[in-house]
Amino acid sequence: MTNKARIGAFAAGVALALGPLAAPAHADRPNTEPCATQTAQVERAEAQLAKVNSVFAKQQTKVKKATKKVRQADTAAEKRAAKKQLKAAKQRRAEVQKTKKAQLQRVAKAKQRLEKCLADQAQQS
Repeated sequence: MTNKARIGAFAAGVALALGPLAAPAHADRPNTEPCATQTAQVERAEAQLAKVNSVFAKQQTKVKKATKKVRQADTAAEKRAAKKQLKAAKQRRAEVQKTKKAQLQRVAKAKQRLEKCLADQAQQS
């Protein structure tokens, strides 16, 4: 390796190592907006709920397809296999349904905390 390449590699390494130190100082300060934490919690909970809802919709579709396969099965072996798939799809849907219920409760609790914070802020003003 030549000297120029070594110096260039060293400079690049130093720049990468010191990059986070050169970040603006205001990035480390907490958000001073009232109820910012609660607002962020509500947003995250709602985003997660949207993900859970999409997974639940996919599981619902899989259950419908499996049910249709059971009805269309011709032989006993096909019917057994289709019923097995249907049972598995229903179990996965039930698991996602529990997750969905829990996430709905998280969203409700986060909204309650936000409302309480906003009410406290209104009283202090």
